[in-house]
Amino acid sequence: MNDITHSGFVAIVGRPNVGKSTLLNRFVGEKLVITSPKPQTTRNRITGIINRGRAQLVFFDTPGVHSSEKLFNQYMTKKALSTLSEVEAVLFMVDSTKGITDAEKMIAEKLGEVDGKKFLVVNKVDTGRWRGTDFSALGEFDGVYEISALKGDGVDGLLSRLAEAMPEGPVYYPDDAITDRPERFIAQEYIREKVFELTGEELPYSVAVTVESWEDKPAKNVSVVYATIHVERNSQKAIIIGKGGQMIKEIGKRARKDLQELLGTKVFLDLHVGVERNWTKSPHQLKRFGYDDGDR
Repeated sequence: MNDITHSGFVAIVGRPNVGKSTLLNRFVGEKLVITSPKPQTTRNRITGIINRGRAQLVFFDTPGVHSSEKLFNQYMTKKALSTLSEVEAVLFMVDSTKGITDAEKMIAEKLGEVDGKKFLVVNKVDTGRWRGTDFSALGEFDGVYEISALKGDGVDGLLSRLAEAMPEGPVYYPDDAITDRPERFIAQEYIREKVFELTGEELPYSVAVTVESWEDKPAKNVSVVYATIHVERNSQKAIIIGKGGQMIKEIGKRARKDLQELLGTKVFLDLHVGVERNWTKSPHQLKRFGYDDGDR
């Protein structure tokens, strides 16, 4: 850690489903953030930490930016854009398979007010036809990088350039840290990811997860976790539980596997389902589940 002389914060922004979470996971070498073919799976700002050469970089993965009249979606867009004033550099991620959309234009306008370094990251170049020059209308950047976050192509060069761009600064986190998010938060995200994986198109985005209790038992090398999956309607609860309880058992089985890999211990995971009617439309409920302006 004595070698670290430069440091800074980096925001990863873009519209939903461009690969921001996949890139952050690729950077840190661990699955910190859930990924899904469905857009809007990232709901909070997630912090990932990596030391590169003499620099420590602290990454913020943000919710996808998009226009919406829904309170919950407005929260996520506000959360993403508010990050831009706090960082030394911004990675503006775009999708090589989609080109420029209204969301890109909205973000580009906000980036015009940012003083830090700005890098355009064109993701999915292994499958898309648009390249960096096709996004030149979005503004001027300190660098343009064509990558595949999923395969890792071009990511190493991008990371090296970011490390070079960091100003002199202190060490913010110890050298073994990869995130500042508590284990409870990561557990909630893992469970939510498995809900997305297993319910397909049956369940909308009205799913939240809370860890009710967590007890580590070092003598037995086990962590005991009790969590609740919250939905908005009884019909959604039935989907989560599944016939004979098979769906919730499979959700628990897959989430437990990921948690054991993260923690290096055995995990006893007990899941329940609760109905919180219209929670995505309630400021009180949004705050209760961690989605409010003061959560980070």
